[in-house]
Amino acid sequence: MKFVFVLFCFIAAVAAQDILLESYPVWYITPESPIEQYQRYRRDVTFDHKTDNGRVFGTLGQNDAGLFGKGGYEHNFFDDHRGKLDGQAYGTRVLGPYGDSSHLGGALNWRNDNAAASLDVSKMIHGPTSVSAGAGGAWPVGKNGDFSLQGTYGKTGGYNSEFGGLAKFNYRF
Repeated sequence: MKFVFVLFCFIAAVAAQDILLESYPVWYITPESPIEQYQRYRRDVTFDHKTDNGRVFGTLGQNDAGLFGKGGYEHNFFDDHRGKLDGQAYGTRVLGPYGDSSHLGGALNWRNDNAAASLDVSKMIHGPTSVSAGAGGAWPVGKNGDFSLQGTYGKTGGYNSEFGGLAKFNYRF
């Protein structure tokens, strides 16, 4: 019964367009400049749905480079005295005139009042795997000071590993 109702609404909508619109608008037939004739406008469809302890998200769209789709799931494992831990799994597909690509990945993010850490692993289908990790923290020293320490690591298949670090002591007079 729903199918019959949807079919009737679709036929009515098409018939209404033929009756109300005698022809296409002038701006649709003749673009103002030659560039607009070949230019595509971005049209995205986005989905975001909350679940019990997370959310499901996705985007479908297109631009001059081609078609793309992104989707994933984000989950909150805990948010209490230990801090907050979130995890995410995602995928991406791009179709373009110069080639196609697919990526799969996952991420973990943890933070509390003084520190934060993240880990991200992604894999390009028939391509390299990349890993990036970062951590940092800031701790108070006395009444007017703090000490912060940060570190990063990155590795993409076929390339050398990248390391980074920063230590800083601040004191406000």
